[in-house]
Amino acid sequence: MATTHTRPVMDADPSRTVTRPLDYVWSIVRISIGWVFLWAFLDKAFGWGFATPADRAWINGGSPTTGFLKGSNFAALAGQPWVDWLFMAGLLGVGLALVLGIGTRLAAAAGGLMLALMWAAGLPLANNPFMDEHIIYAMVLIGLAMAGAGDTLGLGKLVRNPYLK
Repeated sequence: MATTHTRPVMDADPSRTVTRPLDYVWSIVRISIGWVFLWAFLDKAFGWGFATPADRAWINGGSPTTGFLKGSNFAALAGQPWVDWLFMAGLLGVGLALVLGIGTRLAAAAGGLMLALMWAAGLPLANNPFMDEHIIYAMVLIGLAMAGAGDTLGLGKLVRNPYLK
């Protein structure tokens, strides 16, 4: 029967960092969720026809928040230019940070806040009393930040400031 060890991996040279298989899993998850945010930005900005038709693209004068917020608890914010700009900046910033592996902690906090607000906009939920993919993604973002997922397959090792890790 297999056992799980929770001890850190030791190396003969203490100055060398050892990458565990779990670090690669967290990094692939980080890049994947980063791509979800980045793709949402690109599709809403340019209307590549997946979730946003070209005629409703942000660059063509469409509002990236109207469709989602129109019938929600935050309907009064739908289509407001400052909400559109904050939303799109958040999608781009969180997406790039996660894909590149820099600012992962900050991206996890900002992304978690965005996801919590999207969850709140959808209340009451249609399929579950409280749980949906927004909450699951937010919990995974917390795990990414705690695991230091930007160091493996990312640029996180280049960052010295712990707030920007």
